[in-house]
Amino acid sequence: MRYAQGGGLTDTERAARERVRLQAVARFEAGEKNREIAAALRVSERSVERWCRRWREHGEAGVVSKGSPGRQRLSAAQVERLERELERGPLARGWEDQRWTLARIKTLIGRMFHVTYTVEGTWALLKRHGWSWQQPARRAIERDEAAVELWRTEVWSTVKAPRRLAEPGWSSRTKPPRR
Repeated sequence: MRYAQGGGLTDTERAARERVRLQAVARFEAGEKNREIAAALRVSERSVERWCRRWREHGEAGVVSKGSPGRQRLSAAQVERLERELERGPLARGWEDQRWTLARIKTLIGRMFHVTYTVEGTWALLKRHGWSWQQPARRAIERDEAAVELWRTEVWSTVKAPRRLAEPGWSSRTKPPRR
């Protein structure tokens, strides 16, 4: 099912839909026809047929909500354990450099918790728990910050070109302004 704003249902909306399905189950047990149930509950006949089939195959458990499809697969304790491992660094987990990539974190989650995430899902998990995207700054070890700042203030101001004044211009397609 698609939703207009691109999102799913809230927990309250999901509970309301579940109540409708359970009302349908009570009517199935009473022997009502699918058309009558659909009209009474203001849903499509096709939905009622689907619920009826699930009810016949699995009982009431077949029509009960399974929860949010976006529910987290890692518990709070597992996320804390993951964060501790991330803080230890990739070298401690056997990678040759000191860089965490989403693919490596995805692999780490799989090895530690036997849970599969996509790369995008790994990023969503990290972002949800306050991690940010970072790229290391490449700076020379010999860099002298005081010398850089001195150069910016004294040399750069004399080297850089002055700003042009803002004035109306003309393009090659128009005539130059008359004076």
